[in-house]
Amino acid sequence: MNAASAVETEVRRIRELLKMRRFAEGLRAADALLVTVPENRDVLYLRAVAQRLLGDIPAALATLTGLERLHPRFSGLYQERGHCYVALKQAPEAIEAFLRGVNINPALPASWRMLEGLYRMTGQADNAATAAAHVAQLKQLPADVVTATALFSDGELGAAENLARAYLLKHGHQVEAMRLLARIGIAREVFDDAQLLLEAVLELAPDYHAARFEYAQVLNERHLYQQAQQQVEKLLSVDHSDRNYRLLLALTCVGLGQHQRASELYRGLLAGAAQPAELHLSIAHALKTLGQREEAIAEYRAAAQARAGFGDAYWSLANLKTYHFTNAELAQMRTAEAAAATSGVDRYHLCFALGKALEDRERYEESFEYYARGNALKRAESSYRPEVTELNTRLQIEVCTAELFARHRDGLDAADPIFIVGLPRSGSTLIEQILASHSAIEGTHELADVPRIVAGLQGRDWDPRNPRYPAVLAQMRPEEFRQLGEKYLNDTRIYRTGKAHFIDKMPNNFRHVGLIHLMLPKAKIIDTRREPMACCFGNLKQLFAKGQEFAYSVEDIARYYRTYLELMRHWDAALPGRVLRVQHEDLVDDLEGTVRRLLKYCELEFEPACVEFHKTARSVRTASSEQVRQPLYREGLDQWRHYEPRLAPLRAALGDALTRYRE
Repeated sequence: MNAASAVETEVRRIRELLKMRRFAEGLRAADALLVTVPENRDVLYLRAVAQRLLGDIPAALATLTGLERLHPRFSGLYQERGHCYVALKQAPEAIEAFLRGVNINPALPASWRMLEGLYRMTGQADNAATAAAHVAQLKQLPADVVTATALFSDGELGAAENLARAYLLKHGHQVEAMRLLARIGIAREVFDDAQLLLEAVLELAPDYHAARFEYAQVLNERHLYQQAQQQVEKLLSVDHSDRNYRLLLALTCVGLGQHQRASELYRGLLAGAAQPAELHLSIAHALKTLGQREEAIAEYRAAAQARAGFGDAYWSLANLKTYHFTNAELAQMRTAEAAAATSGVDRYHLCFALGKALEDRERYEESFEYYARGNALKRAESSYRPEVTELNTRLQIEVCTAELFARHRDGLDAADPIFIVGLPRSGSTLIEQILASHSAIEGTHELADVPRIVAGLQGRDWDPRNPRYPAVLAQMRPEEFRQLGEKYLNDTRIYRTGKAHFIDKMPNNFRHVGLIHLMLPKAKIIDTRREPMACCFGNLKQLFAKGQEFAYSVEDIARYYRTYLELMRHWDAALPGRVLRVQHEDLVDDLEGTVRRLLKYCELEFEPACVEFHKTARSVRTASSEQVRQPLYREGLDQWRHYEPRLAPLRAALGDALTRYRE
C-alpha cells in the first residue's frame, strides 16, 4: 500500500471512530496522522469535529482557523465552524459561518437545516423560508447526486465525476446529474462535452434557466458568440434585471465586435456593482478598441482607483504603448507589487506594467528586472511544453508534402479570406490595418475558427505524443476539405459586412498553412516576419490576455521562433509562391513599395488610403491598437538594443536563426 492509500485508509478509520462516538480515540488518531500529513484537509477537519464533540470548542475553532489558511475553499470547515458557534450559543456568528459554507457548496443539507432553525430563532422569516426551500430541493434529489455536487463544489472533480457517471449508468437520464457532468467539463475546459450535455439537459428541461445560462457561457467560451447571444436574449426575456445575464450579453457583444453596445451594457451595470473595478476595465477595453483613447484612459484609471493594486488596470494602461505613467502611479505600482498580500495575478500584471513604465523613462536595467520577474511568475503557472509544438512541426513537414497537395487540388473555390500569420509582435496588426484600409477588405480580428477546425480533427482526449492531427489530413477525401472550407466561411460570416475580402489575423495559423490550403486553395496567406531579437524580446515584454504560453521564457520563445522558421521554410518548399512574406523592417523602410506588393499579391488595385492607414477608423483589438493609429516610425525597430547587455542568453538560444530568418 502506498503512502496516499495508507492515509486514506486511516482517514476512513477516524470517520468510523467518530460515528461510533469514540471521540477521544478519533482525536488521538487524527493527531497521530497529522505528524505525517500536517496539511491534510480531511484530517484537520476530523480533528476539529472530534474536538467539538468532546466539548473543547476553543480548540476546535483554532484547528478550523488553521484549516482555513490551508484550504479556504473547503465548505466543510465553515459548516463545522457553524456547529461550534451553535454550541457557544452565538447565533450571528453561526449564521455567518453556515452562509459561507453554502455559498461555496449549495449541496450542504445540514447547513441549510441549521440556517432555517437559526433564522426562525432570530425572527428572520423570509431567510428561514429561503433556507427551507433549499432543504426541500435537496431532499428531492437522489443522495448520490447531492454527494457528487458537494464533492464538485469542494474541488474534488474526479470523485464527483465518477459518482455522477455511475448514477447515470444505473438510472438513466437525470437532469441534475447531467448538468453536474457539464459543470465538471466546464471546470476542466472540456467545452465541447459540456455543450452536448447542456443541450441534452435543455431538451429535457427547457425552462431550466441555470442550465441555459451555463449553456450560453459554454457557447461563448467556444467563440460561438451569435448562438451564445441568442441564449442570453432568451434568459433576459424572462428576467431583464439579472446582472449575470446582462454581463454575459456584454461579453457576447465583445466577441461579435459590437464594442459600442458592450460599453453601454457595462456602464449600465456600474450602478450597484459590488466590484466596479472589473466593469471599468471592461468599459476601457471596449473604448480602446473603438479608438477612443482618452476615454479609455479615464476608465482604466477609474479601475485602478476602484481596487488598490489592481494589476490588470495598470498593465492595460501600459499596454496602450503610448501612455506615460505619472510619478504617483509609478509609486503606487511599486508599493502594490512589493506588498505581501498582492495576489500572483496582480503581481505579474504589475511587473509587466512597471517594466514598460521604467522602459519609457530609459531606466533599462530596472525595467528588465521587472520584465524578468513578470515572465518568471507567468511561466511558473503555465503548463506549456515546447516539445509538443516541435512535434507538431515535424509532423506537419512529414504529412503535408508537395505530393499531398498535388493529390488535392479541389478545395472550396473561394478567395474571400486573407490570412495573416506569424509570431505575435511581428507587425501583423500593422499589416492588418494597412489592408483593412482598402475599400474591398474587411478587418475582423484574431478569429478562432481554424483552431476550432483543428480541434475537431484532433478529436477528444488526444495523446500529445501521438496526435491524430495532422496525420488525419493524408486520410481525408477532397469533399471533406471542401466541407471544412464551407464551414469556415459560414462560421466567419457573422464578422463581415459585405466586402469582397476579410482578414483572419490569428498569428498561430502559420502552423496550419497546409490545412488552410487544402480547404481554401484560393485564400491569400501573408507571413509577417520580424528580426528575431526584436521579435522575441517584444514577446518577452508582452503579457498576453490569453494563450501564447511560449512567450514567457527566453528558452521557450527562442525555440518557438526557430520552429516557426523551420515550418515556414517547409511551406515555401511544398507550396512555392503560395505564402507572401512581408519583412517588418522592409515595410518600415519602404512603406508604399511594400503596400503595392501586398495589394498585387491580393489581386487588388492600389489605394492611397492603405499608405495612410493611421487615418482609418476601425476597431482594433490587439496590443498594437494605438500604435497602428499613428504614422510609421523607425524608432521602434531597435528598441531591444537598450537591453542588449542582458539578452546574451536569448542571442545564444536563437542560434543560426539570427542569420537565417530572411531565407
